[in-house]
Amino acid sequence: MARIVMKFGGTSVADIARIRNVARHVKREVDAGHEVAVVVSAMAGKTNELVGWAREASPMHDAREYDAVVASGEQVTAGLLAITLQNMGVHARSWQGWQIPIKTDNAHGAARILDIDGAFLIKRFGEGQVAVIAGFQGIGPDNRIATLGRGGSDTSAVAIAAAVKADRCDIYTDVDGVYTTDPRIEPKARRLAKISFEEMLEMASLGAKVLQVRSVELAMVHRVRTFVRSSFDDPDAPGMGDLLNPLGTLICDEEEIVEQQVVTGIAYAKDEAQISLRRVGDRPGVAAGIFGPLAEANINVDMIVQNISEDGKLTDMTFTVPSGDVDKALAVLERLKASIGYDVVQSEAGMSKVSVIGIGMRSHAGVAATAFKALADRSINIRAITTSEIKISILIDGPYTELAVRTLHSVYGLDKQ
Repeated sequence: MARIVMKFGGTSVADIARIRNVARHVKREVDAGHEVAVVVSAMAGKTNELVGWAREASPMHDAREYDAVVASGEQVTAGLLAITLQNMGVHARSWQGWQIPIKTDNAHGAARILDIDGAFLIKRFGEGQVAVIAGFQGIGPDNRIATLGRGGSDTSAVAIAAAVKADRCDIYTDVDGVYTTDPRIEPKARRLAKISFEEMLEMASLGAKVLQVRSVELAMVHRVRTFVRSSFDDPDAPGMGDLLNPLGTLICDEEEIVEQQVVTGIAYAKDEAQISLRRVGDRPGVAAGIFGPLAEANINVDMIVQNISEDGKLTDMTFTVPSGDVDKALAVLERLKASIGYDVVQSEAGMSKVSVIGIGMRSHAGVAATAFKALADRSINIRAITTSEIKISILIDGPYTELAVRTLHSVYGLDKQ
């Protein structure tokens, strides 16, 4: 017997037929004797509809009332799934985040989980009950519902799994696992049986859409073994109920991965923009004077490259931001021109960031050189490079994104079985 937290996203619960399919997945685990808690998202499209209503009611709405509105989508799904499970003979009950309680900070619309007391759910397990929990929400210190922002249901599930010391957290989605790269770009992409927390965190932050960064961070901190699985697989198919080797991708400690590849995957992010400040006076504090105000404006700066003149008096500062933030970033920099003392600012949108990720890179030389040569052979110009122990990110012109992804996927042998 194991303790399992199962999470189902919006496409998995999009209508009653899909909710019945989800209920079959849950019943399979219950019938196997496991203790089960389920976390659900709102039905596909419902959160956007609720957000639209709130904005239509008032563009400058109260964030606390906004949360009261948008959190209702998950409440509906939880109730419908509980009803469906009860109809199948499963002892189930729906619960909202505040009833657990999932305690959050006061940042309505983007709250962070502060604490979950697992005792409530453990008591329910002891009674043989399946707790169906509304994801994406908790209760703030003001005793109001607070929503967790983007990826909130994944975060809820991992946090609950940590609180009840679950044996695993199964994230059911519309894909059957984590792939070496996007199969829509590279048909030879392979599903990974296992990937380390660190690698998954890099992939999520560098463009992979399978899991949100916050949920992976939480899983890594609390060492919550997490499976990415497809809710559209037949719940009764062979292997679906295999506790040790279920279908999907296991996100786990590095030590669990026996055969570590040098490179695990290739991620990409489109719509990057490059901004360059030319001939900036090179003095202590200049970088803080540039990037501090950008951070205060909630502009996410990524790749940073600095070139200092031969005499050491001037520097060129180049960095990337999301394309949608270019105008806001340029406005901030224009206000700072007198204090920073740069000569000219240049910007170019339509860039892409392609990243090579793998824990095996720590102990292997020449990984970066292989990437650079492969791209050069395809006449792909590199605009900027950043590296860490387990990843290399390369900025290129947007039209070359798919070619770069396929080239790197092939050169590291990821398309081989």
